Amino acid sequence: MTSAPPPSPSPWKGEGEGGGRLLTEFILPGWLRLSFAILIALPATVGAGDCAGTVYLTFDTGNMVQAENIAAILREQQVKATFFVANEPTFRGDHALDASWRDYWRARVAEGHAFGNHTFHHNYLRRDLPDGKVLMAQSSGPELHLDERGFCAELRQTDDAFHELTGTHLAGMWRAPGGRTTQSTIRWAADCGYPLYVQWDTAGWLGDELDSDKYPNDMLLKRALERIRPGTIVIMHLGIRSRKDPLAPILAPLIRDLKARGYCFAPLAVAQR
Repeated sequence: MTSAPPPSPSPWKGEGEGGGRLLTEFILPGWLRLSFAILIALPATVGAGDCAGTVYLTFDTGNMVQAENIAAILREQQVKATFFVANEPTFRGDHALDASWRDYWRARVAEGHAFGNHTFHHNYLRRDLPDGKVLMAQSSGPELHLDERGFCAELRQTDDAFHELTGTHLAGMWRAPGGRTTQSTIRWAADCGYPLYVQWDTAGWLGDELDSDKYPNDMLLKRALERIRPGTIVIMHLGIRSRKDPLAPILAPLIRDLKARGYCFAPLAVAQR
């Protein structure tokens, strides 16, 4: 996982209410507006009548070093989440969608989590180009110029790999690496089966890419508890190579504190493709 800058301000408007529909409006400054109605299933941990609001935990792959720990916390807390999957290099020396991760992903599917597309190669989207293509690149490395067909092939490769491992297709939602996207890729993704783009939510960005010496876990936990509100989409990674002290240990106290406020947790859900 290549380190990315903090996300831009959240593009989400509206709040998810327990048992209802989360109506979100994605704002593309100077471009267009797209509205999506997402059907959300309540978790079994809190009854619909007792839910003070819903929070959506989401995880991008990263280097997977905390993947098992995070899965264990979610299981212990009886919380369902959404995983955005890319074929990133892992701490084992393999890749997150290699056959060596088959059991991990099958177990998460069996537990009832949701899964979206994070692109296959995890290249950052830079900008739309005058010739109608899009520029993608890692922080260092060759630049790629993709047209709509090539970009959809990138998303399809992720789904094909996940389906090969689990027998399950990804839901019709995606998140770009680093939260960076473009007007063209939003439109192209919708046309090839991914109508929902899930942006990084500033309130829910936990900061696991930040230097742990400057931003220790207790500071980030405190900040998260101050910021998270009903409807917040929380983002973490299943492992960040650059952070010395993993952020995963704050997940259990975060969930417990939010539960104490009466919040429910649910995966993001859209119609299966």
